[in-house]
Amino acid sequence: MSLIALIPLFPLIGFLINGLGYKKIPKAIVAPVGIGAALLSFITTVLVYFQFKADGQTIIQPLFDWITVGGLNISFAFQIDQLSIIMLFIITGVGTLIHLYSKGYMSHDEGYGKFFAYLNLFLFSMLLLVMGANYLIMFIGWEGVGLCSYLLIGFWNKRSDFGDAARKAFIMNRVGDLGFLIGIFLIIRQFGTLEYLSVFEQAQGLEMGNISIMFITFCLFIGAMGKSAQIPLFTWLPDAMAGPTPVSALIHAATMVTSGIYMVVRSNVLYTLSPDTLEFIAWIGTLTALLAASIALFQNDIKKVLAYSTVSQLGYMFIGLGVMAYTSGFFHVITHAFFKALLFLGAGSVIHAMSDEQDISKMGGLWSKIKITAATFLIGTIAISGLPPFAGFFSKDEILAHVFEHNKAMWALAMVGSFMTAFYMFRLFFLTFTGKFRGTKEQEDHLHESPSSMTIPLIVLAGLSIVGGFIGFPEIFHLPHALADFLSPLYDGSRAVNPEFGLVHLSHSTEWMLMGFSVLLAAVALGVAWFIYVKKETQPADPSQLGGIKKVLADKYYLDEAYQIAFVKPVEKASQFFYSTIDKKAIDRVVEGTGDLTSLLNRLSTKLQTGSTGFYILVMSIAVAAILILNMGTEIADQFFSIFNAQTK
Repeated sequence: MSLIALIPLFPLIGFLINGLGYKKIPKAIVAPVGIGAALLSFITTVLVYFQFKADGQTIIQPLFDWITVGGLNISFAFQIDQLSIIMLFIITGVGTLIHLYSKGYMSHDEGYGKFFAYLNLFLFSMLLLVMGANYLIMFIGWEGVGLCSYLLIGFWNKRSDFGDAARKAFIMNRVGDLGFLIGIFLIIRQFGTLEYLSVFEQAQGLEMGNISIMFITFCLFIGAMGKSAQIPLFTWLPDAMAGPTPVSALIHAATMVTSGIYMVVRSNVLYTLSPDTLEFIAWIGTLTALLAASIALFQNDIKKVLAYSTVSQLGYMFIGLGVMAYTSGFFHVITHAFFKALLFLGAGSVIHAMSDEQDISKMGGLWSKIKITAATFLIGTIAISGLPPFAGFFSKDEILAHVFEHNKAMWALAMVGSFMTAFYMFRLFFLTFTGKFRGTKEQEDHLHESPSSMTIPLIVLAGLSIVGGFIGFPEIFHLPHALADFLSPLYDGSRAVNPEFGLVHLSHSTEWMLMGFSVLLAAVALGVAWFIYVKKETQPADPSQLGGIKKVLADKYYLDEAYQIAFVKPVEKASQFFYSTIDKKAIDRVVEGTGDLTSLLNRLSTKLQTGSTGFYILVMSIAVAAILILNMGTEIADQFFSIFNAQTK
């Protein structure tokens, strides 16, 4: 099926055209090339989907034999199944909308062509990640999106702090990637292959709790902790907001940060075999969701609030995976892609209207000025808060129901995080769009709605944020769960190794109670936020003026400072020691000493070259005499030892 290879090929071509010719290609051509590449990839995905539905089975598209080492054979092949096809729709669909949005948002930037080239390269790398038929191709895409993240976060590289943010993201992701790479080597050792179908087929013959599988899944999850921003490798994501807003929406909300969730769902058989790893994942997700949500409560940067919200929502996805609710976790990936991309692009529209201002303490009253942005942002806020019938309600409610069945304490903590989510998002909305304008007169005069290239993606994503949850109705509604039915074949291996997989033991009355409590909690959070920031017109406090727990939260629990003390400064000191002691006093002296010795020998040898024939004859005679004496001494010594040995015997 040659169409499959075209899906990543179009973005690659777009990258090559804009990347190699960004200084020469007219600006009017740059956007059509970049957007067209993403759109063609989306159209091809639609065609492949219909072909996949007609075939009714997993499609493997080999391109060429790649690596053969001993008995290890790795082919460069693509795999189209239920999981990859949904990810393709998210990547190419949301990606196309963000490319279109970038046309207006980046129109005055001097790096316009380069930006579209990087976006296309990211799309190509992400498509490789989800289309690969083995873990090695996934790893190539994994590293590719990491590279693109670095390039796009530091896109405005004239500011040193943006460069620092890009390096921070790159380095922290490399820590996780090392774990991922070790996991790949362990898979080769255990199964002798990296092909998904072969690995999962062999895994079904293993027992639950297999120690080798535990190490494999744990190492793979370390990679997910870095890429999907979980404790302790999450602090790079808020700093990544230094990149242009379309980058935040595409890479750090809708696609790249969900790579870890995709990897776990793809490897569901392995994780089902390792309940200890799943429990670890669930608790890491719970702690991440709580930590990030609490930090977001007192942030005043509109993009930072959304960044910590992303970290928190990723935590909920991992909670779902950790309690073996793979479909629920992935369901939240889909709905989150809609409403979080909407919120980030909405934030970009606000920043565009506010002349690049991101501090919500200087906003307010924007509803009347940018009504489309405000209305769509409200839809995204309702969706992420978990209020029905918007998309986030269905996916989050499903996760919370599974968590309640698994562990009541974990459910209680998840509900606290859910309350904080609704509160800080409505806080953000009220402070930005209601009340009086708190900015400068110049900013107020400049306020205007964004161009259609920016508002059309907002409207489309708002529509998806409203109806996106309908692909997974709760069982108590007696309506089909289209997503679960579609993904069901993906979990045949998990059902084979665990007969309890997928079984839910909650009564309908319990589900109604959980659903009602979740909605009530979100409504209370909305009411509290309205009372504080609309009714009482409380102004957002300057973080420097806060005290107590509020200051701790505003300063992000001082985690960056702790990492500086625990990791950065020791490395800097060690580097200084190696430079001043090992490098300068040892290595340099050895190198310089070798040169000095060579110079000395050269000076000595030049003294022997006097040009005097008599001197040469004298030296030659001395050398001959020395050789004769040495030979005679050797013979005398041999005779002496022979006589001595004979007398001894």
